[in-house]
Amino acid sequence: MIVCFLTHLVELKLYVIIKNMKLVIGLGNPGEEYENTRHNTGRILVEILEKKLEDSKIKFITPDTFMNNSGKAIAPLVKTKKDLKDLVVIYDDIDLPLGKIKISFNRSSGGHNGLGSIIKALKSEEFLRIRVGISPATPKGIVKKPKGDKAVLNFLLGEYKKSELETIKKLSKKVAEVVETIFSESKEKAMSLYN
Repeated sequence: MIVCFLTHLVELKLYVIIKNMKLVIGLGNPGEEYENTRHNTGRILVEILEKKLEDSKIKFITPDTFMNNSGKAIAPLVKTKKDLKDLVVIYDDIDLPLGKIKISFNRSSGGHNGLGSIIKALKSEEFLRIRVGISPATPKGIVKKPKGDKAVLNFLLGEYKKSELETIKKLSKKVAEVVETIFSESKEKAMSLYN
């Protein structure tokens, strides 16, 4: 009972500190062994953005939970509809070519377990996402993603090649512009400019 009360108190304090802040969440897995994996693309980008965007109103968060439990880390920070409007989640998308991004709003998880966990915990799909492509593509832009559950898992948890990681790092400039446009103008403006 005391532990439960203390946990609630910590959540409450955290919420009060973060209330009225814009939240940018980078999905991934904690731990060194996952650091440069494709499934950690959200984390990689948010860590770069935190250094690039020195805006005191934006809080950059990389949850300490594993990907499939991302919702547990986010739920204490998002309590109202207003909080939902100020939430942006950045994550890897196997259906997009490496280096491409897509901004979406109020959509299903598309099979992404981290996003599914957040939707379930928040009981809402009404928040912004920046999906970041991680798959190789043909010169015409056709995605060549792995087939079968095991191959997909191996691909997601596989490390980026040096050149691929450079592509993601270069992409951080564009993602920073997207985040700034979302919060200084609107999600619609960001979508029309960057989708």
